[in-house]
Amino acid sequence: MIIRPDPDALMAGELGTWLSQQDGARGDAKAKMRKRQTLAVAGAAAVAVLIVLFSGDIGTAFQFGFFVGVGGFAWAAMAAKPVVDNVKGGINGAIARALDMNYAITAQPGLEFETAKAFEMLPNYERSNFQDLWTGKIGEQPFQLYEAVLEVERSNGKSRTWVSVFTGSIITLGFARRFNGVTLIERAGRRKKLFGLLGDSDEIKLHGIMLGRVDMVDPQFEDEYAVWSNDQVEARYLVHPEYVERLKAVEQAFSGEKVRALFSEGQLLILLENGNLFESGSLEAADDRRLLELTIDQFGTLAELAARLNERPRGNA
Repeated sequence: MIIRPDPDALMAGELGTWLSQQDGARGDAKAKMRKRQTLAVAGAAAVAVLIVLFSGDIGTAFQFGFFVGVGGFAWAAMAAKPVVDNVKGGINGAIARALDMNYAITAQPGLEFETAKAFEMLPNYERSNFQDLWTGKIGEQPFQLYEAVLEVERSNGKSRTWVSVFTGSIITLGFARRFNGVTLIERAGRRKKLFGLLGDSDEIKLHGIMLGRVDMVDPQFEDEYAVWSNDQVEARYLVHPEYVERLKAVEQAFSGEKVRALFSEGQLLILLENGNLFESGSLEAADDRRLLELTIDQFGTLAELAARLNERPRGNA
């Protein structure tokens, strides 16, 4: 179990002192952002008026004015981003140090990401972004968590836009021993045979490995989740009846969806679509205490749930 840092103690220590030193930078960023917002409104109005004067088309004027305004407000938000990121890094870094872990705003995916793609745990995508990297140990086992945003470009006939197909956490947690086989857990109904006309497949081939559907003793589990493995005995040991409650707890804790887990070699890989977490940075100093506590709760809950997914079934040595 992770002992969560006390937010009051952190605010009373070095973190609180450091945050008070950011007041000047926050004030400058807010002033710059307001100036850009004013220019954005003025620019949008000017574009709309010019279009009306030269073409008389009010609809086009409104449309182009709106786009200019949206772009201008995005430009204004860019003025705040360096300061917000700096505050976020300071707060999340303090939480990580209190947990004897490390934190970085940016992240570079590694073998775990390639493994997730190879076992079709992630959707196809065209653009990616990775952030909020937490590394360290839970108990004696290595732990890593970062967020991924995967997007595809889509067209509605008039314009093209980037749409998120995955926004969530990628978590790895080491095991004390290597596994004999590979076991994949995912929501049921993803692997249909003959275009879904004849129910779920009995076997699938992923990353060059044949995985068979594992029959579980819990009918509720089988209704909601599918287990695939090339070692049926080990899979039943790993995915014991308590697992359905643990997987549900992971999803429900963050209103997340589509949790999937892979036992491979000596590591548990967990993917959860849970939106954007750990956003503790703000231009408002009055938000610091609330966002600090929220981030402690988000990270602590997710790390604890990941650790529970790594526990052996009760009664086993």
